[in-house]
Amino acid sequence: MIRFGVDFGGTKIEVAALDGEGQFVARVRKPNPGDYDEALTVIAELLVDAECMAGAAATRLGIGVPGSISPRTGLIRNANSVYLNGRPFEQDLATRLGRPVRLANDANCLALSEAADGAGAGQGVVFAAILGTGCGGGVVVDGRIIEGRNGIGGEWGHTSLPWPRPEEYPGPACWCGRKGCLETWIAGPAFARDAGHETGQAAVSAIEAGDAAALAALDRYIDRLGRSLAAMCDLLDPDVIVLGGGMSNLDTLYARLPAAIAPHVFSDTYETPVRKAVHGDSSGVRGAIWLWPPEA
Repeated sequence: MIRFGVDFGGTKIEVAALDGEGQFVARVRKPNPGDYDEALTVIAELLVDAECMAGAAATRLGIGVPGSISPRTGLIRNANSVYLNGRPFEQDLATRLGRPVRLANDANCLALSEAADGAGAGQGVVFAAILGTGCGGGVVVDGRIIEGRNGIGGEWGHTSLPWPRPEEYPGPACWCGRKGCLETWIAGPAFARDAGHETGQAAVSAIEAGDAAALAALDRYIDRLGRSLAAMCDLLDPDVIVLGGGMSNLDTLYARLPAAIAPHVFSDTYETPVRKAVHGDSSGVRGAIWLWPPEA
């Protein structure tokens, strides 16, 4: 069976299809238009293209989005693509496409993809963190996304920076209306700002060039990320931590993070591996596809 999914990113929208062996048979993308109605149109157009490329029709669709669905209203909330908030996106998309849709948070999709056949394969408890334009977390236990009673399981990016130092309190203002959210400290734009660059890629290039200010910002970043992951270890004690998003491409993180996490974990031992997402930027759309089981 060929299954289809959508990765609804802040800058691009991707539709893809996997065959029964978990291999891509279609991948198409367009820029995110930044408008609700236009986004529905883009998804519909991309799905037609993907169906043609795959040589099969999508009988159902999984979609990963920033934010989550309110179990009280059925509307999107907490999305940093703010034009989605307050809208019945799942229902509108199902109506527009004329087929069933399942929607999940994009970080949950990352976790699900990596738990299925990636860096968390074979592990019972997988915590996945997106460190990109924004910051999010997803939790999968025994192959199942943990969304929780209020539908906010894994909303790690909008918790506070743990054990803040005086100069870190109360922290930068976040788009959500609070101050000091992890997103304001460990997302790509936060790292770039601390390093004195306009983009995360520019900051990474400065690190590679040996720039002293960028290297100092990297030290602060690893310390803050280590504290943030330690707090999650105290809550979940996951079998593996998987990192995705643009910042996950900094290979030095995997060598240095265990030592940054361990002192803050409330335990006499810390052995949890931190791994890069095997499927990279494909994990979001793969996880959306996995929202529908193969036998469905």
